[in-house]
Amino acid sequence: MTAVKMLAEIELLLATELTPASAAGILRLLGVSLSDDFLRNVRLYSDTLPVGASLNPYTCSQRLLHFLWDAFDKTPYSLAVDLSIPFRRLIAKRLFLRCGERFICESNVTFNYGHQISVGNDVFFNRSIFIDSKGGVVIGDGVCLTEDVRIFSHGHSEAIHHERSYAPVVIGAYAKIYSGATVFPGISIGEEAIVASGALVASDVPSRMVVAGKPAKLIRERRSNGRHGRELEHIWLADEQFQVCTEVDQAFECHGGGNCSLPEQVH
Repeated sequence: MTAVKMLAEIELLLATELTPASAAGILRLLGVSLSDDFLRNVRLYSDTLPVGASLNPYTCSQRLLHFLWDAFDKTPYSLAVDLSIPFRRLIAKRLFLRCGERFICESNVTFNYGHQISVGNDVFFNRSIFIDSKGGVVIGDGVCLTEDVRIFSHGHSEAIHHERSYAPVVIGAYAKIYSGATVFPGISIGEEAIVASGALVASDVPSRMVVAGKPAKLIRERRSNGRHGRELEHIWLADEQFQVCTEVDQAFECHGGGNCSLPEQVH
């Protein structure tokens, strides 16, 4: 079965609210056999935590979407980008609080509460990112998170571990966060800012500034040569793949209302 045909069948199964039966159907397409009854009763690790248990628990449909997101990366299909990138878009558009157009996500990106993540247009997640979204995470247009970035939006009391605090993380449009950086709860990263590899971001980052170090400190202004927003050309893959209409997009993504052109400039 081609990627286009498989995606069309998956999209059909996702056309209405996801049920155990439709989730099982999607898993069968991916070569995984699980019963409707198992999926009806499945619990995730996130269900055992305070947010999942009482503060803002998943609906049944959201839980199944999260299950599909994680299960997909355990299959060989996750390596085939013509399937995997559109598949993750399909799930994100139904699971995230918001998912903009032309979202590109590589493998092994994990999070605990997808319904507390908001993502703008033309956002790129490279592989092996972890997003703790217990306190909420908002990511603006044109942002990239590269390999092994860690974002946290909650913390624990040193005196009583089960006392938790929650604070949202906000990443402004066209910011870039490089490999191995860690962002702590409550942090705002300004538009077009850059966080260097390995940085520990414990304080807000002003717009258009570069920070580096442990803890992260201001280094200099971003060398943007007077460019802003779309002019920065945050194009993630060769030939703008998955940001302009490809054969797969034309057969699948674009007909669903997604505009495959880049958005208007954002300042």
